[in-house]
Amino acid sequence: MEQKNGSSFTGFILLGFSDRPQLELVLLVILLICYIFTLLGNTTIIALSYLDPRLHTPMYFFLSNLSFLDMCYTTSIVPQFLVNLSGADKSISYGGCVVQMFISLGLGCTECILLGVMAIDRYAAVCRPLHYTVIMHRRLCALMASASWIIGFTNSLLHTILIFLLPLCGRNKLDHFLCEIPPFLKLACVDTTMNVYVIFFASVIMLLTPVALIMFSYGLIVRAVLRIKSSAGQRKAFGTCGSHLTVVSLFFGTAISVYFQPSNSNSQDQDKFMSLFYTVIIPMTNPLIYTLRNKDVKGAMKKVLWKDSDSR
Repeated sequence: MEQKNGSSFTGFILLGFSDRPQLELVLLVILLICYIFTLLGNTTIIALSYLDPRLHTPMYFFLSNLSFLDMCYTTSIVPQFLVNLSGADKSISYGGCVVQMFISLGLGCTECILLGVMAIDRYAAVCRPLHYTVIMHRRLCALMASASWIIGFTNSLLHTILIFLLPLCGRNKLDHFLCEIPPFLKLACVDTTMNVYVIFFASVIMLLTPVALIMFSYGLIVRAVLRIKSSAGQRKAFGTCGSHLTVVSLFFGTAISVYFQPSNSNSQDQDKFMSLFYTVIIPMTNPLIYTLRNKDVKGAMKKVLWKDSDSR
C-alpha cells in the first residue's frame, strides 16, 4: 500500500485474523457455507411471501424486507472477507472501504428500526385483531418500511462522512475484518472525543429507542395475552411473537455489546467474533427461526414444493 502523503493513501489493510493463520482456513470454509445458506434461506422467505397468497399480510411484507436486508447486509461484508481470508493480500481500496462502511452501517441501522416496526405490527395483530387489517393497511406498511430504510441510510451517511474526515496520519492498518467505526476511531491521530459522543448519541437513538419500543409493545402484548382465558389462545398469541422476539434478542444483544462496551485493546478479539455473529450468523439463522416456528411458512413451503412436483 503506497502512501501519497501524510493522511491520504490508496487503501487500507484489514488485519482481521491474520495473526491466526490456522483459524483463517477454518473461517474461510465456515463463512462460505454460512453465506450460501444465508442467500438460500432468505431468498426462500422472499419467494414464499410472494408466491403464496396466504402470506400477503403485513407481517410477511416486513419479513420479506428483513430477508432482503439480511442478504444485502451479509453480501456487503462476506465476499470481501472471503477474498482476504483466501490469500496473503488483506487490502481493500479506499473507495471500497467507504462503500462497505456506508452500506453495512446503513443496513444495520435499518434493521434496528425495522425490528421495532415489526413489534408494532405484532402489537396490532395480538391486541387489535379485529382492526388489524384496517390499522396495518398497505400504504402504512410501505411508509413504515420506506422510513426505516431512509432513516437508516441517512444516519449511515452522516457517520461515514464524519469518520472519513478524520486525519489518519498515514495509518492504514485496521485491526478488524471489515471497515467499521470502532477500529477507525482507534486509527485516527487526533482527539476523537466529539466523534465518540456523536456515535454514542446516535447509538442510543438507533439501538435503544427501538429496544424501548419493542419492550413497550411486548409489555402490552403480554398483558393482552394474559387476559385470554383459553391456554390454546395464549399459546397461539405467544407463538406469533416468539420468532420476532428471538431475532430481536440475538441482534440487539450483540450490537449493543459491541457499540456500548468500553473501548480497550483486550476486547478487540471479542469485538471481531461478536461482529461475525451479527453480520454472518444472525442473517443465516433468521430464516430458520421464522420457518421452524411458523406453521404458515412451513405450509407455504409444502404447497410450493407439491405444486412443483405435480407439474412434473
